[in-house]
Amino acid sequence: MSLADFIKGSYTEFKDKVEWPKWPELQSSTIVVTIATIILAIFVFGVDSLFSKSIANVLAILINLFN
Repeated sequence: MSLADFIKGSYTEFKDKVEWPKWPELQSSTIVVTIATIILAIFVFGVDSLFSKSIANVLAILINLFN
C-alpha cells in the first residue's frame, strides 16, 4: 500500500464513514468541557494553595526549632 493510497483511503473514510457531530451537540459538548475545566482548575488551585501554606508552616516550625 502506497502513501497515496493511504491518503485517499483516509479521505474517503473521513468524508463518507465518519459521523460528525451536529452544531448544537458540538456547542453543548464545548460548554460541558469548559465548565469541567474551570472546576478542575479551581480545585487544583485550592490544593496547590493548601500544600504551599502547609509546607511554609512546616518549614517555619523547623527553622524555629534550630534557631
